[in-house]
Amino acid sequence: MTTTTVVHLLRHGEVYNPGKVLYGRLPGFHLSDRGHQMAEMAAEWFDGHDIAALFSSPLDRTQETAVPLQKAAGLSVTLDDRLVEAANKFEGMALSRRSVRDPRVFSRVYNPFLPSWGEPYSEIVARMVEMVKVARRAAWGREAVCVSHQLPIWMARRAAEGKRLWHRPDLRECNLASVTSLTFVEQRLTSVSYAEPAAVLYKDEPALPGA
Repeated sequence: MTTTTVVHLLRHGEVYNPGKVLYGRLPGFHLSDRGHQMAEMAAEWFDGHDIAALFSSPLDRTQETAVPLQKAAGLSVTLDDRLVEAANKFEGMALSRRSVRDPRVFSRVYNPFLPSWGEPYSEIVARMVEMVKVARRAAWGREAVCVSHQLPIWMARRAAEGKRLWHRPDLRECNLASVTSLTFVEQRLTSVSYAEPAAVLYKDEPALPGA
């Protein structure tokens, strides 16, 4: 008899950010009203799933996204720094297409493959892989949910699918409150799937990179 375990990577909901800054790991950025709706819809999507463990990045927006699922599943949330947003040297800045003319920006974009402006993709993958292993052990034979951020989840998915880590941020398939699911038979990854429980709330709006 083989054992099947599923680790779900849940991205947080929409954040209240009227200044449109790249907030990264900054404190004080909370879910918007629509973001809370997204979190509720994500929790509803998990109804009927055999959730045995719940983990979250320590940032405000991810903890708030975990609350509805925490209540529905009757689980405590374990905070883990390995799920945190990627470090970024542009944190706190409001970026636009014109930002590349800013010396503070231009001087940091010399290597998009690393990337030179933030936490190396390889380091993000390493911590996310370790986190997935922790979650898999905690939920062995059942399911675990890890609430995280777009880039860490996308890096985990690309690594799982054996794809190069460098990518175009605007082509990430990791929308708000989306679920990327990794299914393991014993310790072998057998499939990767993706779902958008809150898609009705953003419909055809473009998926913004980051955050």
